[in-house]
Amino acid sequence: MRILGFMAGTSLDGVDAAILSSDGEVIDDFGPTHLLGFEADDRAIVKEATEQIVATGNAEPALLAKADDVIVDAHVRCAKELLAMPGAGEIELIGYHGQTVLHRPDRGLTIQIGDPAKITAALGVDVVADVRQADMAVGGEGAPLVPVYHAALAQKIGKPGPIAFLNVGGVANFTFIGSDGEIIALDTGPGNGMLDLTVQKRGLGRYDDGGALAASGEVDQVILSQLLAHPYFERQGPKSLDRYDFPLDVVDALSAADAAATLVAFTAQSVALGARALPERPALWIVCGGGRHNPVIMGALRDALGVCESADDFGLRGDFIEAEAIGFIAARSVRGLPVTFPKTTGAPAPTTAGKLYKA
Repeated sequence: MRILGFMAGTSLDGVDAAILSSDGEVIDDFGPTHLLGFEADDRAIVKEATEQIVATGNAEPALLAKADDVIVDAHVRCAKELLAMPGAGEIELIGYHGQTVLHRPDRGLTIQIGDPAKITAALGVDVVADVRQADMAVGGEGAPLVPVYHAALAQKIGKPGPIAFLNVGGVANFTFIGSDGEIIALDTGPGNGMLDLTVQKRGLGRYDDGGALAASGEVDQVILSQLLAHPYFERQGPKSLDRYDFPLDVVDALSAADAAATLVAFTAQSVALGARALPERPALWIVCGGGRHNPVIMGALRDALGVCESADDFGLRGDFIEAEAIGFIAARSVRGLPVTFPKTTGAPAPTTAGKLYKA
């Protein structure tokens, strides 16, 4: 199938879209990709709705409707621009995730906004959406979803286990692929999320560009120890979390540079904590997501984990792997193939995912 996959991450950068050809088992080839960034006003609407839902479990109906429209419109525009590119081809299926505004696996709750039926109607293509709900309905964490795609990528680039894919987005998560093909996955802790929010809170931009802020700071070991004492790290995997699960005020007393350096160390050390329970040490960590653009994060990861290389070094599109994965999951969904597994989300058995919205 020729599939378009979407991802709108918790960093609120915008909508990622990627085209690939796959049967949901083997990746045949890759088509073009596209990022449609949110306008500042649209980002503010989604951010406000998210913050209301995180704080109260709900949002004002008018605000929620506006945020939903923002997400739908951005996805439709992104798709139309992507499909006009050379090499896009004819799309047979769309994998659609929507915008996560709340993820509380301890309450069996995950909320994504952006009505899939409107995507189907606007683009005239079958859409697979609601990809986390089936896993959570049987007791899974609903995340990470991408491990089954990481395993296919490892096969595509000819990298046998033991290796790990590490996604550093708003939240960081890894997929371990053992020498026997066993797949283990979990959310490790914050990726860029806390760092981005801290930079924004202090009026210093939307993110630490090039790691310049963190590079000029010193890690506060006392606060780092407090962060690593969070109860999340005592839990065994599989496990998942929300971008807002860790309080930001713990670094309020630090300078901006020291706060950034401390949060980078927290990201790297929380990945290392998650890796301790693996049955084998990965010979290679392939890093994807926005965090791989930050050289200070990459340096901290290498210090904590060993060999860490950007996904781009293997011919992969490190900014679009999650969008590709949602497309891959859509293909698996329509074929009835499992997407989540006991050692990736804690589901009691391999579970398929997604609801089909017919055009």
